Amino acid sequence: MGATGAAVDLYWLPLGAGGHSVRLNGRLYEAVAARLQRRQVCDLYHSALEVHLEDETFVIEQAPVPDLSGESRGVVAEGAVGSRWAGRFRIFRYEIRVWRGGHIPDVAEAVKSPVRLSSDTVVARRLLEVVPQVPTPVWGRDELGTGEMWNSNAVIAWTIARSGIPTDAVQPPSGGRAPGWEAGLDVAGRQQGEFSYGQDFSQPG
Repeated sequence: MGATGAAVDLYWLPLGAGGHSVRLNGRLYEAVAARLQRRQVCDLYHSALEVHLEDETFVIEQAPVPDLSGESRGVVAEGAVGSRWAGRFRIFRYEIRVWRGGHIPDVAEAVKSPVRLSSDTVVARRLLEVVPQVPTPVWGRDELGTGEMWNSNAVIAWTIARSGIPTDAVQPPSGGRAPGWEAGLDVAGRQQGEFSYGQDFSQPG
């Protein structure tokens, strides 16, 4: 951690880490996408953030809703998976977390991680404050007209961009793709100048 006592770290996790079904489905999806786009098959990655600020750690991630105790995981927003109609059921909803003292599941499988994005206290605090403002369109669809599905990578890319961290050099590990990443950057670019401060996560919860 830098001398400022703050850090913003990005983690790249293989899609489906810890879950064989998700990994298999991801590989099938990528095989079809690569064939349609006439390119080589790539490894797929899911991204998450870990923020260190004033002796505390926060995990920012989009994930399925495991139960109704979202407050314990720092849930700041939810959205539907697949369709808005299905979102009335918990198993078809996702949650966005700013999890104080939390952990990234299967972080041991992360590749070329962590990637230090910033060691600036102001940037770290601003990143935590923008997360509750992230858009929550339907997961797996392109409701915002970006040309890509909205998913966990879109959430992380949006959060990084909206916090003012340069994104040009942020790339998944060599030979890999992060579907949804460009969607997050696209939407963040449209919202340039619309930032407003939210909850102060530097204070004890």
